[in-house]
Amino acid sequence: MLTCKQISQLVSQSLDRPLSWSERVQLKLHVLMCNACRHFKHQLNQLDIAIQQLKNETMLDQTIQLPIDAKTKILQAIELDKKSI
Repeated sequence: MLTCKQISQLVSQSLDRPLSWSERVQLKLHVLMCNACRHFKHQLNQLDIAIQQLKNETMLDQTIQLPIDAKTKILQAIELDKKSI
């Protein structure tokens, strides 16, 4: 059985890459039994949804006075930073 620390890392990784079958099973079993990890997983998923919505809104928002290449560079930097975690 994985520890809560290992599960939190796995939850975070699941946002960036597909988990293996074994990882998915271990994650699901642990989350079923651990309220804290279940809560953490839910919070992280909600944060990811909010970031994606903000990203989409930023790209479509015509009131933002940044040139499109500046927006693109900012979004690329965010994606790069997200991958380095």
